[in-house]
Amino acid sequence: MRIVFMGTPDFAVPTLAALHDAAHEIVAVYTQPPRPAGRGKKLQPSPVQKEAEIRHLEVRSPTSLKSAEEQERFAALEADLAVVAAYGLILPQAILDAPRHGCLNVHASLLPRWRGAAPVQRAILAGDPQTGITLMQMEAGLDTGPMLATARVQVDGKTAGELTAELAEVGAQLMVGTLTELGALHAIAQDDEHATYAKKIDKAEARIDWSQEAEQVERQVRAFAPAPGAFFEYEGERYRILAAEIADGSGTPGEVLDDALTIACGTGALRPHTIQRAGKPAMETAALLRGKAIPAGTMLA
Repeated sequence: MRIVFMGTPDFAVPTLAALHDAAHEIVAVYTQPPRPAGRGKKLQPSPVQKEAEIRHLEVRSPTSLKSAEEQERFAALEADLAVVAAYGLILPQAILDAPRHGCLNVHASLLPRWRGAAPVQRAILAGDPQTGITLMQMEAGLDTGPMLATARVQVDGKTAGELTAELAEVGAQLMVGTLTELGALHAIAQDDEHATYAKKIDKAEARIDWSQEAEQVERQVRAFAPAPGAFFEYEGERYRILAAEIADGSGTPGEVLDDALTIACGTGALRPHTIQRAGKPAMETAALLRGKAIPAGTMLA
């Protein structure tokens, strides 16, 4: 099958690799342009671009698909299908209509739950026991198209990073398997009444509100690990908690309860396992405390 692949982050890489390994003809790979990254702010290609170049695939990085010229270039590929995985650009109707079988999206939730930009983080924050992958025929609405296939994954205390990596692999295999029987599948319309929206993560959401229950703070830690990282401030410095557990204890919300940095929440307490100070590598809490004491009785912001 002649496929245009459209994706940008690490999440999209397994699907590109699986399609290419399955001997589909990848006629072009669309991805976001290189962005400044790292301390030197040098332009860095996206993970998908790196994978495409390793596989000697044509890479295209337009900043928009709205122009007639870009739409004509896309249509000239005469693709059977476009596969989209976290691409990052809105697809105009002319792009959606160009491939013979339309555009098929790999979405990291069980639609219609968590349509939108941050489905993995929102599922963790909401305490969903399960999430998954939905393969959806794309239309003009945001993640509203009819569904071709789904696969379920247990959340099981995973961080957003861990869950995203697992979903990426599940999505890749589901896509390859679905394409083998594409003509025999019947798409199922989504039930809009059960739709929820996974809005983009605002970095301000990562600041920990210690008045919440410990269970919710622990979810916040997992939802924002590895980035942007749930954080608190102490002596004007930001500390990102990357792993933690719910612990016994009570006190004023934000109060350090012991020498292991157990922190009181609105109900219960949280004990961080892994912390990262601003500009420093992540480390175990015990190692951090050896270099920077945060004594019991301290109130954290």
